[in-house]
Amino acid sequence: MLNKIRRFHRRRRGFTLIELLVVLVILALLAGLVLPKFLNRAKDANVSAAKTQIANFKSAIALYEVDNGDPPPALEALLEPPNTGSGKQTWKGPYLNDVQTVPKDPWGGDYHYEAPGPQGQSYWIVSYGEDGRDGGTGYAADITSDSGQK
Repeated sequence: MLNKIRRFHRRRRGFTLIELLVVLVILALLAGLVLPKFLNRAKDANVSAAKTQIANFKSAIALYEVDNGDPPPALEALLEPPNTGSGKQTWKGPYLNDVQTVPKDPWGGDYHYEAPGPQGQSYWIVSYGEDGRDGGTGYAADITSDSGQK
């Protein structure tokens, strides 16, 4: 009896092709169910990061307005004093901490800034979202300073 068990173990040393294929199919099904949820989490994080960055810009612009009376002409003015004029004496920045240049949005695009804003606001900031174009829905929706998401 012991010899039969030993002979059986000698012949059966690896997995069959069918067993390997079954395991691969199961792994593919699990990846198909789990992976999209993780990818959407990353997209949600990008939207949250853009909203947070715009909120930081708004705080910096508020400080700039207290010192200078008007919103900055461009976001770069939050980091560099004006070269000439009375603004040079009242500028107490930099108003954005720990950065050398104006940050990009989470998708690598520039934030669009207008002062005054298109609807009468003193300023307007927008990230064009995942697609980098005006408009869009879902993760491609614009994220703005006045409403969060357009």
